[in-house]
Amino acid sequence: MSDAPSFDIASALRRMTPGRPLVVTDADEVILRFVEGLDRFLRARGLFLDLSTYRLFGNVKRLDDLTPVLDVEVTALLDEFRKDLDSLELVEGAHEALGHLLPRADIVVLTNITPEQAPPRLRNLASFGLDLPLVTNHGPKGPAVKALAARAGRPAFFIDDIPQHLTSAAEHAPDVLRIHLIGDDRLKSLMPPAGDAHHHADSWQDAVAFIAHHLDGTK
Repeated sequence: MSDAPSFDIASALRRMTPGRPLVVTDADEVILRFVEGLDRFLRARGLFLDLSTYRLFGNVKRLDDLTPVLDVEVTALLDEFRKDLDSLELVEGAHEALGHLLPRADIVVLTNITPEQAPPRLRNLASFGLDLPLVTNHGPKGPAVKALAARAGRPAFFIDDIPQHLTSAAEHAPDVLRIHLIGDDRLKSLMPPAGDAHHHADSWQDAVAFIAHHLDGTK
């Protein structure tokens, strides 16, 4: 039997305490500074990420003439970058916030990467002392949030930077409290507030205050 870690919902459920409050959180631009790391990766290859809009395709451009690279090239670059996710920095306040919440709730990282990309992501989190269950996902996150929250107590929370994932959670797990959080200040003006979020957090400190308020209300 292999001792390699699994990154599915069942494995995360085994590390959760039934009936305990739960925080499900995205990784990129919530815990980890994905865009900053990607731009550093691109610049080493004569490219850069144009942050004029909140998208990747069409915004990866050449440093010498500012022309965009083809979408197929962007996909290949992303695949190459995601093979080595060990070096991303933390979003400001994330470490302190998660440390504050851990005594009061289970925390699961739900991230849209492949299982093959998960080990370096796990190493990245572990380098900051974050030993958290990691679940890989593809597509909308609502079904995964529902499956995780079914094992948890209340309140349960879901944090993401992408409005579509918060909408998916609203559809599949409407009783989970949804927080819209964008870690990189450069991106905040590019993304409108998520309509299906219960709270729009300006920072991790703000998100923790919202979570703590609801945890305190259940005593």
